[in-house]
Amino acid sequence: MTTPTPRPAGIHPIRAPRQAIRTPRAAAVAGIAFSVLLTTALVLIRVVVPDDPTDAGEWLVDDTKRGAIVLALNLLPFAGIAFLWFIGVVRDRIGDGEDRFFATVFLGSGLLFIAMLFATGAIASGLILAAGESDVGDVWPFGRRVSAMLLNVYAMRMAAVFAISTTTIATRLGLAPRWLTVLGYATAAVLMLSVGITPWVELVFPVWVFVFSIHILVVSFRTGYPAPE
Repeated sequence: MTTPTPRPAGIHPIRAPRQAIRTPRAAAVAGIAFSVLLTTALVLIRVVVPDDPTDAGEWLVDDTKRGAIVLALNLLPFAGIAFLWFIGVVRDRIGDGEDRFFATVFLGSGLLFIAMLFATGAIASGLILAAGESDVGDVWPFGRRVSAMLLNVYAMRMAAVFAISTTTIATRLGLAPRWLTVLGYATAAVLMLSVGITPWVELVFPVWVFVFSIHILVVSFRTGYPAPE
């Protein structure tokens, strides 16, 4: 008869938290929050800010328009935090089934997207503050072009890579139905090839995250997750 090995005093066995079984709903809530926040911010920016990067005139001294832009820029950090939470919970959901290649691309593209989103917000906030204090001169068109390139070209390309990797992982693990797989790859193609044609293309990414999150939420309720004891 084998005698069990005694554990040293003060050391307890590690148990998986029972709350972990509820992570799909946490991912869905985080994804929905990100989608709503980013969509609101992008719509406010596109409606208020003129397309001409050299235009730093009347809309900057209009309190209503200026307040709308300040609100949009203040929403970006919270959108980034929600997206980071979404990444973490989805990665936890994948668990041991993750492929190292796609998992690396998934995590890297998501983190780069957040970094570029924050950089865009920081540059835009600096421009708004500078415009309220003094004549921005040539700094304004330069800052506008830099922030636009960061968001439209680089951040959206990373969003496309994130959509591809997430869709591939979810499809391989059987977590995504065919229609969601097609939607994910179509979203990636639009973001990769169509950004710059129209500024409203950027809304495709938060809409895809919203649909993906709703699917996770619906499946979690259909399957049923027992509440922690």
